[in-house]
Amino acid sequence: MKPRVLIVMTTPYSTSDSSRTLDAYFHFWSRDKVAQIFTRNWIPSKGHCEQLYQITDERLLKKWFNPNFLVGKLYHYEDLENQKGNNVIDTNSIINIGYKIGSLHSPFIELFRRMLWKKNKWCTEQLNSWLDDYKPEVIVWNFSNHLFTQPIVMYIADRYNIPVVAIIGDDYYFGNKNKLSISSKIYNKMFKKYTEKILLDHCSSAVYCSDKIKELYNNYFKMNGETVYFTSEIKRRRFRAINKSHPKIVYFGSIRLGRNNSLISLANTLRKIDESYKLEVYSNELDEHLYKPLKENENVYYGGSIPYEEVVNKINDCDIYVIVEGFEKENIELTKYSLSTKAADGLASGASILTYGPSDCGVISYLDSTNASVVCTNPSDLQKKIEQLLEDQDLQRLIYENAVKATKANHTLEKSTKTFENVVEKVLEKKERV
Repeated sequence: MKPRVLIVMTTPYSTSDSSRTLDAYFHFWSRDKVAQIFTRNWIPSKGHCEQLYQITDERLLKKWFNPNFLVGKLYHYEDLENQKGNNVIDTNSIINIGYKIGSLHSPFIELFRRMLWKKNKWCTEQLNSWLDDYKPEVIVWNFSNHLFTQPIVMYIADRYNIPVVAIIGDDYYFGNKNKLSISSKIYNKMFKKYTEKILLDHCSSAVYCSDKIKELYNNYFKMNGETVYFTSEIKRRRFRAINKSHPKIVYFGSIRLGRNNSLISLANTLRKIDESYKLEVYSNELDEHLYKPLKENENVYYGGSIPYEEVVNKINDCDIYVIVEGFEKENIELTKYSLSTKAADGLASGASILTYGPSDCGVISYLDSTNASVVCTNPSDLQKKIEQLLEDQDLQRLIYENAVKATKANHTLEKSTKTFENVVEKVLEKKERV
């Protein structure tokens, strides 16, 4: 019998946006055993949680000016819309500007948000009453570079004497280098203190997106976490050779961390091969400085944000599925251990995969190890690599077959959910022995 889990992360658990990574953990979990505290200014859709408790920057700000304001908002499954993705809450223009500034995640902004998230503002009778009714038995916390979810996790873990399982997908602790500004130094000190407090004192285990980051955090923090690879809902198509005359080449996801520059480099290389070739890029990026160069490139079609259902259709229809990382040193540090859902989607799709980025990046090294992608780690080799992929049908078939093997080995729902369940079972057994 599975325990009652409380998820603490910024994004509400949906099956069709960035939080769909949680499906690799909870797909076979009963909905009444999964609840969540989230902080994004989104209206959640029907997903896999029976209850969701929302606290946002905007509601906390109102609490500061009105002590009687109910800072928490509770959503029940039966009251939610049955749709793909979550809707952004309509707010006034000043609040929207605030959220855009907050999305930059600068040390100064994160310190300001930490002040906003004062305990006596979010820790209310309303929250405690909801928690007492739900009676969580284990916390699943998404490790992030904020400063406001950690106090919530520690408070609930202490209040109910329950273990914490951390989801660690990115290296914010070791890769968090000190900078010269005072705000950076204060932020880094506070972030490391919170991280150590949870991972050393509260955290019984962790789940990781890759073996690479698992070894780093397990060894340092003396944990026995396991790798749980992301899965994909995409259904594999039969092998189909690339249409060299009009190849459909697509990229989905973040264009930050230098990925926009790699995409522009890729588009310019496509122009050298054939001026008619286009790279389709779809991203929910709001910063015009990042997406404008892509929109202005004649060999890029920038489609902006599209629903996940449409993403799936375009992946099924494409010839080449692109995965990129940035080559700048500071971006390599941040993506060294990352392995996003893009890898699982590409491997599951049946499309030919083109991977472009530094070999030190997590997703680049992982796909190289699968032999299920043409991998280019040197910009000077990019044209040769693309031409090789376009011309060699035997290579395209080999990529297809190796992608099948990699998906079966690492990216099945059955294997991922079972590994996660075993981690949870062990932390609860450990707690009973103490």
